[in-house]
Amino acid sequence: MGRGVAHKLIESHLVEGEMVPGEVIGIGIDQTLTQDATGTLVMQELEALGLDRARTELSAQYVDHNLLQADEKNAEDHAFLHSAARRYGLWFSKPGNGVSHPTHMQRFGVPGKTMAGSDSHTCAAGSLGMLAIGVGGLEVAMAIAGRPLRVRMPEIWGVRLTGELPAWTSAKDVILEMLRRHGVKGGLNRIVEYHGPGVATLTAMDRHVIANMGAELGATTTVFPADGAVRDFLRAEDREDDFVELLADPDADYDVTDEIDLSSVQPLIARPSSPGDVVPVREVAGTDVSQVVIGSSANPGLRDYAIAAAMVKGRQTDSAVSFDVNPSSRQIFSDLTRMGATFDLINAGARIHQAGCLGCIGVGQAPAVGRNSLRTFPRNFPGRSGTKEDSVWLCSPETAAASALTGVITDPRDLAEKLGMAYPRLELPERASVNTAMLVPPLPREEAESEELVKGPNISALPDFPPLPDRIEAPVLLKVGDDVSTDEISPAGARALPFRSNVPKLAEFTFTQIDEDYPERARETARESGHFVIGGDNYGQGSSREHAAITPRYLGLHAVIAKSFARIHWQNLANFGVLALEFADPADYDRIDAGDVLVLRDLAETLPSGAELTVRNDTKGEEYRLRHRLSPPQVEAVLAGGQIPLLARELT
Repeated sequence: MGRGVAHKLIESHLVEGEMVPGEVIGIGIDQTLTQDATGTLVMQELEALGLDRARTELSAQYVDHNLLQADEKNAEDHAFLHSAARRYGLWFSKPGNGVSHPTHMQRFGVPGKTMAGSDSHTCAAGSLGMLAIGVGGLEVAMAIAGRPLRVRMPEIWGVRLTGELPAWTSAKDVILEMLRRHGVKGGLNRIVEYHGPGVATLTAMDRHVIANMGAELGATTTVFPADGAVRDFLRAEDREDDFVELLADPDADYDVTDEIDLSSVQPLIARPSSPGDVVPVREVAGTDVSQVVIGSSANPGLRDYAIAAAMVKGRQTDSAVSFDVNPSSRQIFSDLTRMGATFDLINAGARIHQAGCLGCIGVGQAPAVGRNSLRTFPRNFPGRSGTKEDSVWLCSPETAAASALTGVITDPRDLAEKLGMAYPRLELPERASVNTAMLVPPLPREEAESEELVKGPNISALPDFPPLPDRIEAPVLLKVGDDVSTDEISPAGARALPFRSNVPKLAEFTFTQIDEDYPERARETARESGHFVIGGDNYGQGSSREHAAITPRYLGLHAVIAKSFARIHWQNLANFGVLALEFADPADYDRIDAGDVLVLRDLAETLPSGAELTVRNDTKGEEYRLRHRLSPPQVEAVLAGGQIPLLARELT
């Protein structure tokens, strides 16, 4: 049988292991991507590892999340990241230049290359025919240091696309259809590969929308072919020489299959508070709306803004709606303005913000409690918006613009019928407004070696964690349900994220979305015994931020026992010496309560053997069987208290 794009990408970069689903493989990494919410830790890790210079073909550091400068903290972090990029040989994208994913796609993405990124939406680069995987920051630091990325070989999920999208739908409705069918766990341990005749009807930026939210499916990554649409995109970016054709063989075989007839896709919307709770827009039409936000890495293309501008042109948005527009890159903002669409948005009542993630990560644009916010964003986890009791919906630009005009959730087809509006025919510029002025290239090696890291008072050193005890006797400090996100473990937003380089201070926010007293109680137990956390299915979904592993560890977390884990967070826990265990019998989850004292014994002997473990509930006088999926190197790291001390010895 023939090979698909994903198989070809992995095979061409395979340096360890065999391509058998479930087996650990090592993949050589060509590029890395870091952003400011996670990149500060990566740079601190490079310092701890004693790295001299990046050993990748290209590494880029973006400042796109923490753009709010209400005090000195974010500005200090920006200065630190700039100095670290100079010291270690990375490209540096200045604040306001753009969201990492579309900006990287415009300037650096190359078909056939691999990329590791400390952002879960790194998978968006699969739109260009790249193998781009979101991982924890330490994996990125290791890749920058020239180490292969180790993952378990995923299944390849071939999704065949046929037909063409009808008017008033767009790429966002395609990925929402995938989420409607399969939910937030449908892609676990899989790479999604789109193929078939329908792919040719999607532009490279359309594919970006779909690939980006593969993260919400729980997928390892998403890939598309590098075909004529990718060539057209790179030509528009003055980078046609970077094009390399990469297509699936006509008889390509896939481990799992699915099919979507694009002509049958309808406007869809994800209800609060999960990207997987998807329904047709008409099912919830008429629901009041107070905020509509267009932008983010999930809908970053020029057409996504231009279609909204065309819909609101000559009209005024509803008086009760805040209509916000977040350009995804300075270049796209320039193109939008060049074609006159910016003025159409402004005249319709839009509030134009700087190029960046902003409300998507909870930095500004927090909605009012009890009011519905429609966003073209990728995530609507509880509290992620910056409002603890928020009500965030996810939709396409067409649905967002229609709802901004009416003040209620509106299917754009129904608005078109009411107003006699034809689906806009967009005339987008053939050439992009390429501007690299805010991209700072790496320093030559001889200059970089003398560069000093600039550290403000809010930048702490990484904590040193002791080895895992052979015997743990500790209380269950917290029990949580299914699909707990890293946003709920270590919140984002304008209050917490300025401390992303200050672990002791950031720890004060740990789990406060769920239990405001957790940090204080954790500190008390840390001095005596440490503690356990009990989780449900898909524990740690969402953002790749390592803080969700580091700050609980700093507060004395020894182990999380859950029904199952999200991929990136599971790896992050191991990287920082937290034991991730799964119930052999998921029903045992119901037998443990917060406050129960659990006992694990003989970990130094049992973990390397791969045998099942037994945890005793001293409070109830019961025992439960547990298992782990850790590889031998991960077991070594957990027992040692984390990867950093092991890696530092290897690199020096």
